[in-house]
Amino acid sequence: MLGKRKDLISKAWEARGKAYAPYSSFAVGAALRAGDGRVFTGCNVENVSFGLTNCAERVAIGSAIAAGAREFSLLAVVSDSDVPVVPCGACRQVLAEFAPSLEIISATKAGATREWNLAQLLPSPREGILE
Repeated sequence: MLGKRKDLISKAWEARGKAYAPYSSFAVGAALRAGDGRVFTGCNVENVSFGLTNCAERVAIGSAIAAGAREFSLLAVVSDSDVPVVPCGACRQVLAEFAPSLEIISATKAGATREWNLAQLLPSPREGILE
């Protein structure tokens, strides 16, 4: 399993290299493993109107959904930060739509890693929303 995690982290680093982050200079990459083993990547895409920025995680899941994937097992997120980054609230909510118990691993260039289960980060994603 460790090898699969390293491979996913490597794909996230490749995606990070394609990030468009001229305003924050904070490039992020993500790689999302679908239930059938396919991997979908994403990078952050900034906009001068910062609220229109797309996070790497949402770019990856959008790519996966467009390809027909609906089940996911693991997300890798990478950045140059000193500590591993955690997906923002909007990304958590979008990810929870398809994988409320998604495993997430975050890594830095220095080699620091941290892992979470999405249910830890967003414990009640549907409570009070259309239910």
